[in-house]
Amino acid sequence: MDNKKNISPEAYHITQECGTEPPFSGEYYNHNETGHYHCICCDALLFESSTKFDSGSGWPSFYELANSSCVRQLEDNSMGHVRVEVRCASCDAHLGHVFPDGPQPTGKRYCINSVALNFTDDQ
Repeated sequence: MDNKKNISPEAYHITQECGTEPPFSGEYYNHNETGHYHCICCDALLFESSTKFDSGSGWPSFYELANSSCVRQLEDNSMGHVRVEVRCASCDAHLGHVFPDGPQPTGKRYCINSVALNFTDDQ
């Protein structure tokens, strides 16, 4: 997918080249408005604001997906240990990772790069 013309160079690096934004730097890290988070590349709905929580990790964190088929998960060994990468199921954009240390009811923490997201409010 060639999104270079449609997204910022930073968003391209993160979503297409599996980059990561610095912790505590993203637009949506400390964002508490009510609405929906979408893929910056294809606008697919990924997360609802009601599932966002402060994990202290430095990235926006969610405990549940907007729907069970909106992302795909891949094993990622790039950091010398096994992690689970999260990609948009619609366009294959890299979003971040999911970890098994989130709150109930799911116990999951989807740790997502702000720059991979667009937000729409409920108004």
